[in-house]
Amino acid sequence: MQNNIISGLFVGQNFVLLKEVDSTNNYLKQLASNSKPLPEGTVIMAENQYAGRGQQQNGWFAQNGKNLTFSILFKPAFLNITEQFDLVRAISLGVFDAFEPLLGPALKIKWPNDIYYGEHKLGGMLIENMIQGGQIKNAIAGIGLNINQENFPDWVPNAISLKQILHADYDLNTLLSEICRHIEGWYLKLKAGKINDIRNSYLSRLYWLNEPHTFKSKDGLFTGTIKDVCYNGVLKVQGNNKEELEFSLKEIEFMNK
Repeated sequence: MQNNIISGLFVGQNFVLLKEVDSTNNYLKQLASNSKPLPEGTVIMAENQYAGRGQQQNGWFAQNGKNLTFSILFKPAFLNITEQFDLVRAISLGVFDAFEPLLGPALKIKWPNDIYYGEHKLGGMLIENMIQGGQIKNAIAGIGLNINQENFPDWVPNAISLKQILHADYDLNTLLSEICRHIEGWYLKLKAGKINDIRNSYLSRLYWLNEPHTFKSKDGLFTGTIKDVCYNGVLKVQGNNKEELEFSLKEIEFMNK
């Protein structure tokens, strides 16, 4: 354990900094599976993560020592399995609120859990739930955010960093503490049952909400307008003929320019 750099009630009170790891999610999953109980809010941060993952095994590229790559352990047994997307909402809102004072109205949450600035990806999350006996025993939220990196490989064409936007270097520990503080606040709202507040706040910050854009589904390209996100995370899009379409993860692609 490292000296505590995070000032929240429980998120980050147990903080481990690693020089290098394949994936902070993998490392935290292994720790959580051990017989010794791991406190809720444990944060694992890596200076270099060489096999980071996004949704559905997508790769995540992060230059050594330039960005934030970390995972947080939650124990949301209070949350119904059918409403586990509300945890995705809460964590996305926490990250959003940490950056909004710096980046303003161009900052959005791209469904389901990416953070966008304009048309570019600033970061993303991978939330893995371990279900036991009909309850979510553990949830591990892996978060990757582009902070001080200035160049990205060609295979990451849509990425942007905080430094590229604001032309300044940022202290990673300070940002991490702020992110964890906001995530903790939204998580406590979730625990208190303020579900409508969480769902409405998530929707109001959504990328491309109520704007006609081009999407791609199994049926090909179409023009649609995002209208809502269901309780279970399914995306509602109004199609060309005003019909209401519903999409789960990987069933729809945003055709960014």
